[in-house]
Order: sequence, then C-alpha cells, then structure tokens
Amino acid sequence: MVKTLPGPAGIPALGFGTVRRKGEDGIAPILAAIESGCRHIDTAQAYGTEAEVGEAVRRSGLPRDELFVVTKIDPANFGEGKLIPSLEESLRQLEMEAVDLTLIHWPSPNGEVPLEVYLRQLAEAKARGLTRHIGVSNFPIALLKEATAILGEGEIACNQVELNPLFKNRTLADWCQDAGIGVVCYQPIAGGRMGEDAEITAIAEARGATPAQVALAWELAKGYCAIPTTSKPERARENMGALELSLTEDEIATIDSIPDVGRRIDPETAPEWD
Repeated sequence: MVKTLPGPAGIPALGFGTVRRKGEDGIAPILAAIESGCRHIDTAQAYGTEAEVGEAVRRSGLPRDELFVVTKIDPANFGEGKLIPSLEESLRQLEMEAVDLTLIHWPSPNGEVPLEVYLRQLAEAKARGLTRHIGVSNFPIALLKEATAILGEGEIACNQVELNPLFKNRTLADWCQDAGIGVVCYQPIAGGRMGEDAEITAIAEARGATPAQVALAWELAKGYCAIPTTSKPERARENMGALELSLTEDEIATIDSIPDVGRRIDPETAPEWD
C-alpha cells in the first residue's frame, strides 16, 4: 500500500524528484522508482525533465490516475497571460491532459511580478482543469499568509521546501502543518550527506537500513512528503524501502536533536527566509 500525506491533495508521501534526470539515463531511475511502488513524481519547467517523466509514466504501464504528477511554474512565466500557456506547454511535454499538482517554483524574485498576478493565473489553471491541485514552493510564512488571502483557505495543497534531518526548517514546517498546508521536502537526504552523521549512521546500522532510508523514514514520521532523487535505479528502489521502516519514538527524538548545519539551496533571488 502506498502511503499518502493526509490532506485534500492526497499526495503520496514518498516520491521521486527529477532534477538532472535527462534522457534514457534519467528515465531509468524514474521508472525503477515507479516499479518499486513510488506513485509521486516531481518535475518542473526549470528542470527540463517533463518529457522524461511523461515517458517513464507511459512505460510503467500504470493507469494515469494511479500516479501523482507534479510540475512547477518557472518565475519567467509569471507575467500576465504567461502562466497558463507555459503550463499547457508542460502538458505537451508530459503528453498529459492535466497534472495532479502545479506549484509556483519560487516567489517572483524581488517581487518583480506581484503575487496576485501569478497566483490568480494559477487558480485559473485549476479552474480550467489543467491541474487538479495548486500549491507553492520556497514560500516563507509571510508570503504564505498573503497567498492564502488571495487564493482562499484550503487552496494551497502544499509548500515544497528544503528540509531534512540536517536542516529541519522547523518554524516554517510547523506553521504549514498548523495551517493545513502539506510539507513536501526537497533535499530530503541532503544530497547524500546522511552517512556523514554519526547518529543517523548508528540508527541505520542498528535497523539494517541505509542512512538515506532513516532520513526519509524520519520525514514520513513527521507527516511530511519527501522527494529524493538519484541517477541510479538501484538507489531509487532502495530509497522506496523507507516506506517499510518505522522509527521508534526514541529514534525520532535522537534525530530531532541533531544540530542543523544550514540550508544548501539559497540563491541570491531567494525570499527572506523564516
């Protein structure tokens, strides 16, 4: 049984991210993840991997409604009249009639495009049936409050943010969960750095798991979604094993106590973080 994040969007808890997953070498790990039970595939206009995701979905042989496909709108497409045509192009790349969730990838850099301009277009895309759900990514609390005022309560399915045992992003994650906004973790295994932490390594060795599986299991235990990525099909299959790993309260507390080492993704155009 595939676990899902509680909420209106029904987002499967453990997904697969597709940044840098290009060509046949990129399709292989996506397909391996799907074959191992993954039902949540994340792409973005900026990744240039929408065609690969569509091909992997078709090769899987699964009915379209059994897979939760996510894409993200690039800030270059936020201007008046640009967002919906860009999403229609994404759908052509995916060869799909609609996606399950469309996110705003980043807030408009320096507020160049007013929040209301692109969020209203996102809502219209949902109304037209181009996407089942809508959400955001990399939004701090202040912008989430503004976005909720524009879109209405319950419309923001999730906020996709950097989060893992080495960067817990607690203030933002707690606020989202209290507000009924799902938390989706990118960089959920910190770019493969989980094996560098002694506490996580010790738990992994004691449980016969990998450090990545422990990190992912911790995120799932917190009620988050996670979208790890890898270029290796065998690693994609391995990561899906986190669904079978149930951490104890003591193990979760141990991971909670690991000091944060800071975020890895922090471009100059990022918003003011919480």
